[in-house]
Amino acid sequence: MSNPYKIIEPTCISFSGGRTSAYMLYKVLEAHDMSLPDQAIVCFQNTGKEDEATLAFIHECETRWNVKIHWIEYRNNDQGYAVVDYESASRQGEPFEELIRKNNYLPSPVKRICTAQLKIRPQAKYMRDLRIFGDTGYSAIENMCWVGIRADEERRAAKIEDKSRIPLWSDNVTKEIVGKFWRESDFDLGLPNMNGVTMHGNCDLCFLKPMAQIASLVQEDPSRAIWWAKMEEFAMTTAKKPSDAVFRQERPSYSQIMKFSQDQRDMFDANEESIPCFCGE
Repeated sequence: MSNPYKIIEPTCISFSGGRTSAYMLYKVLEAHDMSLPDQAIVCFQNTGKEDEATLAFIHECETRWNVKIHWIEYRNNDQGYAVVDYESASRQGEPFEELIRKNNYLPSPVKRICTAQLKIRPQAKYMRDLRIFGDTGYSAIENMCWVGIRADEERRAAKIEDKSRIPLWSDNVTKEIVGKFWRESDFDLGLPNMNGVTMHGNCDLCFLKPMAQIASLVQEDPSRAIWWAKMEEFAMTTAKKPSDAVFRQERPSYSQIMKFSQDQRDMFDANEESIPCFCGE
């Protein structure tokens, strides 16, 4: 059986910054004596809303494994992207906000402009500007990208016609295998792993996350909701229809979630002192 991690043509390894895509990158490096082939690159598309731990993990991967990771961000200019690095990467949602202000409406589950315009298109434009990928169309470029989809992600894998683009699937890698790898590693992503799910991963309060997950993350740190509430407030004055001024129509707004979270904290914290005991902290 051939090694599914062997690169035999120009390839872009899409690195989300999570444990699964980092494991895929490691397996590719391992298949090539820990040195990335000349006809391959690694790309991370930063939206500015990733957790700081994600950025630190990506930087640690490129440093420890001595591999060049190309950090790119969306820009509303002729080029369509900017090349950044760990130090200069946006951390306050600037690329995402720039996209929203350009379009004057918010992304949603039926208008996922964030995925298309913050990640897929900047990466494609960047790849077109690199000689190893040639002057080709976006669909052809997409077929040159490897994605970290595991064998236990059947619904995601079903959308990929060319299974050679998802080597973890071909290698029957599951979340248990990925989890074991990182537990035995001398470094790891500094975010909790809950049954194979990194709740804090990707955009911090992405509207595609379950409501209970978002509420939990806001309860943990209400300031996480500030940027999302600010974008909803902006869209209320610019969107042409009400549905374009919210991330999810069937949910409370992020400002409402933040207020509810604070009210819950106040309810439990108000005028109640702790009782001394011998447990310590």
